Amino acid sequence: MKDNLRVIFLVMIGLLTVSVPLSAHHGNASYGHAKQLTVKGTVTEWVWLNPHTFLKVDVKDDKGNVAHWLVEWSAPSSLVNFGINRQTFKPGDEVTVVIITPDNGAAVGRLQRVQLADGSWLRG
Repeated sequence: MKDNLRVIFLVMIGLLTVSVPLSAHHGNASYGHAKQLTVKGTVTEWVWLNPHTFLKVDVKDDKGNVAHWLVEWSAPSSLVNFGINRQTFKPGDEVTVVIITPDNGAAVGRLQRVQLADGSWLRG
């Protein structure tokens, strides 16, 4: 009986040890050295989905070329606590986004905060 309990206990400890890495959902590793960038543009789409929301923004450079940015934000369940909902952004809205960008220079990022056309800032 004691041997059976010992085996069960050791198996449970082993399973817990192996499962610890599974608790880490994901982080910001894809953003490398966390270079922060501020861009101003026009919302083309507000994607309200789990596990993350996405803000698509068209940004024009000095020459008039348009870059299509895809900006990842928090889950809807977190954003509603800050008064942000599926109607917060509409295509055509002018926004300024502060994002963390990846090292590879792709037009993607993790949103830190966003400024609306009226000058107010949103965080989530």
